[in-house]
Amino acid sequence: MTSRLAGLVLAFAAGFAAIGTASGAEVSLFNVSYDPTRELYQDINTQFAAYWKSRTGDTVTIRQSHGGSSKQARAIIDGLEADVATLGIASDIDALHEHGDLLPADWQSRLPGDSTPYVSTVVLLVRTGNPKAIRDWNDLVRPGVSVITPNPKTSAGARWNVLAAYAYALKHNGGDETRAQDFLRALFKNVPVLDTGARGSTITFAQRGLGDVLIAWENEAHLVLKEFGAGRFDIVVPPTSILAQPPVAVVDRYARKHGTEALAEAYLRYLYTPEAQETIARHYYRPLDPAVAARHQDRFPKLDLVTIEAFGGWKSAQARFFGEGGVFDQVVGAR
Repeated sequence: MTSRLAGLVLAFAAGFAAIGTASGAEVSLFNVSYDPTRELYQDINTQFAAYWKSRTGDTVTIRQSHGGSSKQARAIIDGLEADVATLGIASDIDALHEHGDLLPADWQSRLPGDSTPYVSTVVLLVRTGNPKAIRDWNDLVRPGVSVITPNPKTSAGARWNVLAAYAYALKHNGGDETRAQDFLRALFKNVPVLDTGARGSTITFAQRGLGDVLIAWENEAHLVLKEFGAGRFDIVVPPTSILAQPPVAVVDRYARKHGTEALAEAYLRYLYTPEAQETIARHYYRPLDPAVAARHQDRFPKLDLVTIEAFGGWKSAQARFFGEGGVFDQVVGAR
């Protein structure tokens, strides 16, 4: 993180602390989020409700909805009245503007870090002892290796997975786009099922016992160790991965309708406070606050992280890779 951005985050959090005067009302908020954030927002919501009560006297109830990020975006466009959207990828929040005019086009400018209060990356989860000797992306295309990953058409995590694999392929074949697409084609030939979201793929791998390796959000991989037992699975951190940036936004039209605009903005601002950033780190998302990140640096291995800018930004990547007839359709069509 740049020193300028770090300063913005700290100033932002300090400014938030001045919000509120006691009133004692009962208020509610609806957070529509993506698959792997259930546990994170359960804790954040409890913290925020206590904080908001102490600052304003209001009792706030926060409802959550979770699913594949693109499915959640589509549901909001179709009338699921989210006050805030905390989705897995910027293009899904862009869609709220482009297909529903639910928020302004410049929504990413309203909060620090392009409205991304935490980041993540993509890792590989294998069964204990790593029986297929999976060390890096190239091992996922070997014959006899079964790979579990969600459907990029509905899951933001899956799109990060695809781009991480593609970036690896480009790096190791001299930037040849045709060979990179061949690499994806070989990888998806090893994928037996495409769940709609990251949590669905986790269940397929960890509970149903399908697959030799799960391509997963870093935080989701650690959740599997916690929920199912560290002795059953190992995390493999590939040397090259991608900087996944799950953004957040107030859904203006619905928040205005519900009279929750100020509360919704305060809720998202709270994510940048040191208290929330500590919770974010505890759930294995990478915090934006530099002091919090420094305290938890042992949790987060340093990687060569490709950014979305390497693909021309999300507007370009979404159309090229995941739009109708794009790279993913071509790859899956060849299965």
